[in-house]
Amino acid sequence: MICATFNCQKKLINSFELTGHADAGEYGNDIVCAAVSVLAISTVNGLQQLAKADLLVKQDEKNGGYLAVTLKDLHNSAAQLLLHNFQLALKDVAQTYSNYLKIKAE
Repeated sequence: MICATFNCQKKLINSFELTGHADAGEYGNDIVCAAVSVLAISTVNGLQQLAKADLLVKQDEKNGGYLAVTLKDLHNSAAQLLLHNFQLALKDVAQTYSNYLKIKAE
C-alpha cells in the first residue's frame, strides 16, 4: 500500500511524503502506482518550474517507494495551489483504490 502523508501548518502544506508500493498489478501494469507517480512527478516539476519553489526532495532512486518533499517557503501561493491540487487528486485516486492508497494529514 502507498501511504501519502501531508504535513500542514494552519491549512498550509509544508511537506508531503509518499511511502510504499501499491502492488495493484504486475510491475509495469500497476495503474495505482502509475497514477500516484505521475501526479507526484508532475507536482514536483510544477513546484520547481512554475512556482519557482525552493524544495528539499528526498527519494529512493534504487528501490523506489519513497519520495519526501519539503517546501522551504510556506507562503508561496502558487506552490500551495499545486500542493492542494496534488492532495485533492490523490484523494480521488484513494476513493476508487482505497485498498492500495491511504492519505493522512498531520
